[in-house]
Amino acid sequence: MNTSHSDTCQWVNALLQLRRTTLPKRLRGPGPNAAQKARILEAAAAAPDHDQILPWRFIEVPDQFRSALGDAFADALLERDPQADQEACTQARDKAKRSPWLLLAVVRTGGEPKAIPAAERILSAGAAIQNMLIMATALDLGSALTSGKGLQSLALRTLFTLKEEEQALCFINIGHIGASRKPRDRPEVTQYFSVLA
Repeated sequence: MNTSHSDTCQWVNALLQLRRTTLPKRLRGPGPNAAQKARILEAAAAAPDHDQILPWRFIEVPDQFRSALGDAFADALLERDPQADQEACTQARDKAKRSPWLLLAVVRTGGEPKAIPAAERILSAGAAIQNMLIMATALDLGSALTSGKGLQSLALRTLFTLKEEEQALCFINIGHIGASRKPRDRPEVTQYFSVLA
């Protein structure tokens, strides 16, 4: 391995270790600028994608739609719990406003080609999302994935006009780091690696 390859390897390893979740409540504006957004989105395209079927997409939620998303969160809560009180609905609505840059990750788990199973499509989406998180880290931005039961609600599916074969995977939250968290311990390789014997 020559010096440039060695340097690249060390840089990539350092970048991977730097990536950590920064929850939306710890992110601050402004969100990424147009050039940073382009780099983050372009990073997704490097994900593995069997037969290049592009089974995933990302939907930005601009500021003018945060209230509509908040209403969808509240409606989703009421779908699950019709007895939810006003305070709980307000807390659900507030979640839509926390992230400086908010994207919904959507994966097409069905449809053609039928030979490519849902699990493989979801793995491709996960790789695309990880690429985006790593690029955000390289740009000195914080990021987090958020999900919850509301992702599968009729209210959210209607707001984002999801097709029958599409599934909302998670929200991607990106912004500047307002308050850093203590680094989380990484699992040891021996905890997740073995040799077939």
